[in-house]
Amino acid sequence: MSGLEKINLTFSFNPVYFFLFLIVAAVYSIYIYRFTVPPVSRSKKIILICLRLLALILLIFIVFEPILTLTKKIKSEPLSIVFVDNSRSIKIKDGTKREENIKEFLRKLDESGLRDNLNVYTFGTRVTKAELFNRKENDSSNALNFSEGSSNFSNLFSGIENTFEDVEGKERNISSIVIISDGVITEGASPLYTAERLNIPVFTIGVGDTTHRNDLEIKNIIYNEFIYAETPTLINVSIQNTGFGEQNILLSLYENEKLLEQKGITLIRDGVQSLNFDYTPKTSGETKITVRATELKGEFTFANNKKTVFLNVMSNKIKVLIIAGSPSADLSFIKDVLKQDENLTINSLTFIAPNKFIEKGNTEELIDSSNVLFLIGFPSKETSPGIITKIKKEISQKNKPFFFLLSDGIDFTKMRTLQTELPFIAGQTARDWIEVQPVISQDEKTNPLLQNNAQNNLSAWDNLPPVYQYYMELRAKPESNVLAKIKVNNNVINKPLIVTSRLGSRSSAAVLAKDIWRWKLQTASKDLDLFDRFIHNSVKWLNTSEEQKQVTINTTKKIYSAGEPVEFTAQVYDQTFNPVSDAEVNVNINQIKGSEILLNSLGSGLYEGTFQVPKMGDYNFSGTASSGGKRIGTDKGSFNVGEIDIEMMNPAMDYEFLSALANSTNGKFFYAPDYGNLFNILKNLTKKSVTEKIKTSEINLWSNEWLMALVILLLGIEWFLRKRAGML
Repeated sequence: MSGLEKINLTFSFNPVYFFLFLIVAAVYSIYIYRFTVPPVSRSKKIILICLRLLALILLIFIVFEPILTLTKKIKSEPLSIVFVDNSRSIKIKDGTKREENIKEFLRKLDESGLRDNLNVYTFGTRVTKAELFNRKENDSSNALNFSEGSSNFSNLFSGIENTFEDVEGKERNISSIVIISDGVITEGASPLYTAERLNIPVFTIGVGDTTHRNDLEIKNIIYNEFIYAETPTLINVSIQNTGFGEQNILLSLYENEKLLEQKGITLIRDGVQSLNFDYTPKTSGETKITVRATELKGEFTFANNKKTVFLNVMSNKIKVLIIAGSPSADLSFIKDVLKQDENLTINSLTFIAPNKFIEKGNTEELIDSSNVLFLIGFPSKETSPGIITKIKKEISQKNKPFFFLLSDGIDFTKMRTLQTELPFIAGQTARDWIEVQPVISQDEKTNPLLQNNAQNNLSAWDNLPPVYQYYMELRAKPESNVLAKIKVNNNVINKPLIVTSRLGSRSSAAVLAKDIWRWKLQTASKDLDLFDRFIHNSVKWLNTSEEQKQVTINTTKKIYSAGEPVEFTAQVYDQTFNPVSDAEVNVNINQIKGSEILLNSLGSGLYEGTFQVPKMGDYNFSGTASSGGKRIGTDKGSFNVGEIDIEMMNPAMDYEFLSALANSTNGKFFYAPDYGNLFNILKNLTKKSVTEKIKTSEINLWSNEWLMALVILLLGIEWFLRKRAGML
């Protein structure tokens, strides 16, 4: 409810002058039309005088810069927000009649006289506005089906503001929040802190039994974040037991539904126990791990005797393949440094003649299985065209990252075969070498490849001994980043020495000089790890490029309850990692024919979509993003539906949470159905929460373009009438 309390008009100048100018304008308008040539009728004179006078009044009005101030008194109507738990846990049969209590509460709420000051929502995975009061059928529970697959309490408070404007334009303030639920959070974070900050009293009504019945539950599975293939790791399983002391059970560990190991444990009387499994994943990739416990007679529910997690198993070691055009000191030093890292598997191929290497081994297999390539003085005269073509294919088609060293013995004619993949452009071949030193710009002082243990990072690089660079034209490609330029006789020259490039999922680094082993000798004597860190950091930086995908498609979670829609999200970027918002993103669930899902664009390269999976089980999906008929990239993943019903895992009402939520917000907790006093509390809060506030708004009339348009219109009509009358 609102009304104008006060209207005030002010001017930038003294209003006395305004009225004086109005009098002058009136006298002037009458005077100029006192006598006309030719003479016109009295009525036409009056019309012309009025038009001129109105135009002058408006011009004077604009010049005096009038401001109209409107003062309103606004009454803010109170509103109570009611959240009703619509999750499947309400259907648990524990003798407390959860469903009946919720429906009875809504019926009494309908009869309480609070309907005009209520907004009712159901919640589970999402919060949904609900019309639960049906006046014709007098049935307030017809919109409830208790089918939501999870209970997310954080969503209840994330979008609430103390004051808002309803659909009818009335300003409302929230006087109270009521939640009727069992209080078991199965998704999202605890809302205690968010609710407390709102400064709105929250009243909670608990449904369900607080008694902890005889039950056995797999409480948690703890594992390392970084797990490597073929590397042993521990998986810790926590078991919570109520009422089954001194009984022997088996815990079974499954990998992708394959039984790996079983262990027995004797349960203590009540409490939490833990057990470790030794686990060695065979292959890298996403792996499903399930732990099952023996089902005991007398358990309240078997839904929590099983727990599943998805592990991201990484490749056991980064496989680095060094391909050298010929033996050299650079090769020896780099190889020795790489071998110091236990997380690297180092292989090498060193040419001594066409198709002949110092090392023995399957060349094709070594190249195919490598993760990162080190090309040192490659290709040389001894390098066969077939190997060059193979390396080019690995880089261009498989986006294999590589480190390039422009070392001695390189054949520039053969190197041009790789020119499109290299991060630099080489000009005409030169036979002479010049001594150069690196110069690092201030912009690159935090670059991960250049870090070392020196107190002054850049100074350590500036004081390195000279290395040798071919005297020829060398330019970094436009998409490349120059980490270091060259210095000759203390003169900085705009030629690259260290170059990196990351274009899409393709990464490369290049040092355009030979004899960089000199850096190792000098820094080692000063206890500096500059050379070692540079080589190791280069490997890490190059290997992480595999994770820089242009297309990423995920599900919002790994495990869905039965009947819960599976939600997909995607991010799409072009080769320079700018977001693509007009792509066509399709997702297919491999086990379901005709399940193609077209994700909707949200802008800024983000996409979303949902799919209702008809059956429970494990599923794999693959997705493709394309634009203009050209594929941008692909991604894949997995998820599970219905293996574990998280809503049925905890049968007890969480009294501690519901009570803490009410007490921390100056509300109150009630057991269902003992909430009779709640409606009186809500009515009193409604009365006390009616507030009035003064709202002042200012309108700058002088800046309104319609006033100037009206002046022009009045003067135009006056001119038209004068011309029609033949006046001068």
